[in-house]
Amino acid sequence: MVLGRHQHMGAPSRRDGGELDRSAYILLSRIRIEGPMSIGQLSEAFGLDTSTINRQTGAALKAGLLERIPDPEGGMARKFRLTGEGERRLDEARATAVRGLERVLADWTAEEVAEFAAYLKRFNTDIEKRHGRPWPRP
Repeated sequence: MVLGRHQHMGAPSRRDGGELDRSAYILLSRIRIEGPMSIGQLSEAFGLDTSTINRQTGAALKAGLLERIPDPEGGMARKFRLTGEGERRLDEARATAVRGLERVLADWTAEEVAEFAAYLKRFNTDIEKRHGRPWPRP
């Protein structure tokens, strides 16, 4: 629980819309990794109702972080992809998170960091498997 509370360890709270909230960060990260995705694909990937995904993508569209495009593979559903602003903000948020982690782990040995990373990867992978959404996807 403490780890989850400190997800933005390095970022001071900003009210200018500069800091991505958790749902936007996760949404943008997934689209960056998977490539353009439809509402249905996002709903399946996150195990969330389409109305929730519609709200999240709507907020990201309004903020200029995502854009709707025709399916690059010729399908009927429109898909979402990151805009240049979405890429920039995601990179900024990731860099802030990395700086925060570096401060927390500053006194750890390289071996301790590697061991922690391995256990965290296993933990996350096992959670996703348990929910029927193995990650990373094949």
